[in-house]
Amino acid sequence: MKLLKLLLLSLCVIPFAHAERIKDIADIQGVRNNQLIGYGLVVGLPGTGEKTRYTEQTFMTMLKNFGINLPAGVRPKIKNSAVVAVNADMPAFIKPGQTIDVTVSSLGEAKSLRGGSLLQTFLKGVDGNVYAIAQGSLVVSGFSADGLDGSKVIQNTPTVGRIPNGAIVEREVPSAFATGDYLTFNLHSSDFTTAKRTADAINNLLGPGMARALDATSIQVSAPRDASQRVTYLSMLENIEVTPAEESAKVIVNSRTGTIVVGKDVRLLPAAITHGGLTVTISESPQASQPNALANGNTVVVPNSTLNVEQANRRMFMFDPGTTLDELVRAVNMVGAAPSDVLAILEALKVAGALHGELIVI
Repeated sequence: MKLLKLLLLSLCVIPFAHAERIKDIADIQGVRNNQLIGYGLVVGLPGTGEKTRYTEQTFMTMLKNFGINLPAGVRPKIKNSAVVAVNADMPAFIKPGQTIDVTVSSLGEAKSLRGGSLLQTFLKGVDGNVYAIAQGSLVVSGFSADGLDGSKVIQNTPTVGRIPNGAIVEREVPSAFATGDYLTFNLHSSDFTTAKRTADAINNLLGPGMARALDATSIQVSAPRDASQRVTYLSMLENIEVTPAEESAKVIVNSRTGTIVVGKDVRLLPAAITHGGLTVTISESPQASQPNALANGNTVVVPNSTLNVEQANRRMFMFDPGTTLDELVRAVNMVGAAPSDVLAILEALKVAGALHGELIVI
């Protein structure tokens, strides 16, 4: 009981209004990361690679690129190699010659990538162009070990590794940051009130009409066309403080873990809750039935069932209009409900129209 009470009280979300910088609550439209992906070959594995047809094909293609042709019918032994997928995030404004981190993941049956090196791999964007080239030795945190008796120990993920600064950028991604007469801020959490407050805060600093909220997410701001002036201008704007609007009343329930998060604005309309404690226990103790020594018969097993029903005494609680979060938590704990029972109670209250707030089950 005390554990449930501590769980509910510690997970109650009670956000207090406080000012935040625009840079902490919004992004600039067009300033974003770009995902890159490539297909490559990791070599130098200590016998933990794979021998599959597509690994052989990748290996043969690499040899052909270097002008090496194996005799017909010869299949190379490539247990020290593995085909991999290589992915990376390319930050905004990064320039050719700079480096980015890459993640390397096994695509086949390789047991581990520890000790391997990635050969030159082209990283392409969604448009099919090559934006970076990756190569280098992998850093793998996981490991695996096999025993002769078939036992196996695996820690973390030995088939995924990283190469810090493992890719060199070869092409810059075009950005619309320095074009047009406007900048647009996109809020991380859409809210009409926050959007209006952001526009008002900018107008209070720059003057009326400089910013306007387009919808619950976007705030459009007039900006100079000169790129250097725009950087200084944006540096000033992103440090303006805004008080975000309070979140709407929500109750979020994770049905898998039993976690329940209740917003501070959740209220209850007049309602009564009762939680029954009906317990039904059925125990089986079969007995052997033997016939009389003078009678003709066989020994049989006779079932013997014991049915026990217990009804625990529970109280019914009446909630007055405008019941607060604290009163709700206290009442639920007095009822003696487990997290799964709390979910059932909240769902019943929502269906009955007595829960003032959105119930979200994840």
